Amino acid sequence: MPVDHYENFPVASILLPKRLRPAVEAIYAFARSADDLADEGDATPEERLAALNAYEAALARIEQGATDHQPMFERLAQVVREYEMPLKPLYELLSAFKQDVLVSRYATYDSLLDYCARSANPVGFMMLHLYGAADEENVRDSDAICTALQLINFLQDVAIDLHKERIYIPLEDLNRYAISPAALDHASARPRWRSLMRFEVDRARQLLLSGAPLALRLPGRIGFELRMVVQGGLRILDAIEAVEYDVFLHRPKLNRRDWMAIFWSSVRMKKRLSGTASANAGATSASAAATGANERRSGQG
Repeated sequence: MPVDHYENFPVASILLPKRLRPAVEAIYAFARSADDLADEGDATPEERLAALNAYEAALARIEQGATDHQPMFERLAQVVREYEMPLKPLYELLSAFKQDVLVSRYATYDSLLDYCARSANPVGFMMLHLYGAADEENVRDSDAICTALQLINFLQDVAIDLHKERIYIPLEDLNRYAISPAALDHASARPRWRSLMRFEVDRARQLLLSGAPLALRLPGRIGFELRMVVQGGLRILDAIEAVEYDVFLHRPKLNRRDWMAIFWSSVRMKKRLSGTASANAGATSASAAATGANERRSGQG
């Protein structure tokens, strides 16, 4: 299964149980081909939207239990029946791909998060559903991981997206750091750009780590695969920092050495997260103790 294009689909096929591979391939084929309709080729916006509307019509036929003569949708229908897969995540993906046709700027971080909730989070939900692990807590952490991965992808692909006349950094952030959308790649904006990217990288890292406990709760292959996904995202952020945030000249790309480091970080991930949690708990306890002491001194005064 080629996993070189639809970057929002975190699949480590070696770790994926054999029984789930046909289902994942069917979902991936749908997502990748729909994403291509929105992004690739020379079609007009009207033609792209019409093609995506045809995908929505095919989902509606699946929902009604009708037969579809297109092999891709027949395979998808089989997955929906076999795993009782909700169709809402698939509709959400299509709504995000339609948005890609129509929207090239995001005014606020919240509007970007709304896009991520439909372009990335449905993938995590569907994977959890296939594993029978889509409870409320798991979905919450999965959403954090998927959104963070989407944001990280935007950060490493700023130059590529700009070539497509798209900007996925919130305009409110550009304004805060006094960077004009027309001057993103200008040398004169480099100092301010580094400050902006430092903020964006830190925010994405915090969001990714907030969902990371999911990778420790899930057992077996899915848990280790998710650890690899999380560590891969963190590695990309480290790589962006290593080039001093100049993603215009140095787009981060993981190599064999990086993947070896990601593997070992995944093995040690539980210990590292536990240490972080303990340190945070200790800092919280110390802060609470200091606050209590100050209150007692105030009372004595």
